[in-house]
Amino acid sequence: MNSCILETRGLVKRFGRGSREQTAVDGVSLHVEEGKVYGLLGPNGAGKSTTLKMITGMLRPSEGQILFEQRPWQRNDLYRIGSLVEQPPLYPNLTARENMRVRTTMLGLPDERIDEVLSTVGLADTGTKRADRFSMGMKQRLGIALALLTQPKLLILDEPTNGLDPIGIEELRIIIREFPKHGITVLLSSHILNEVQQTADSVGIIVNGRLAYEGALQKEQDLEALFMEVCRNGDAR
Repeated sequence: MNSCILETRGLVKRFGRGSREQTAVDGVSLHVEEGKVYGLLGPNGAGKSTTLKMITGMLRPSEGQILFEQRPWQRNDLYRIGSLVEQPPLYPNLTARENMRVRTTMLGLPDERIDEVLSTVGLADTGTKRADRFSMGMKQRLGIALALLTQPKLLILDEPTNGLDPIGIEELRIIIREFPKHGITVLLSSHILNEVQQTADSVGIIVNGRLAYEGALQKEQDLEALFMEVCRNGDAR
């Protein structure tokens, strides 16, 4: 078993106060192995996105701990954790390369990284085409390119195939599967079970804010049947 690049221990997130308090994430302990693709699954509203937002520093945990590379998570770790959560942060009137240059300037990174990451996501030849004329798949890939600029060890993707057509989904799947070969671990959430089946090495299933299942994904395993069973039972396994 590979060492875990990311762990969460008893992660909790509550919203509201007093009688209006609601628990969105309740004691989630994930184990994301280095050099793998980890699929985070669950029904809508189960707590997947809230969990990812805590890991990426967008939300502060109410309780629990996040470990990155076997030590407590710090904000400086975000330079080694790339993410695409919600919509890609694009300037619609700029080209792919211009969007990238804005980010390299902000982060003080060399422009040489631009061509490297655009090539990685298949956007090296978009020329003067502005981002607002990109297909949804191209926008997602540009968002991933932005997340790759800092050469992260961990890439977090929240529903990356949302709104994509079958061709766009396949293109993104191929890109994601290549990342571990280049030293990038991937943690992704998705509601498209067939894509996770073809992409992930292991899965975690969150039900009602709790991690109800976590384990390696076997090649011949029926992920849909597993998912439905776990969601119906809702008990930790």
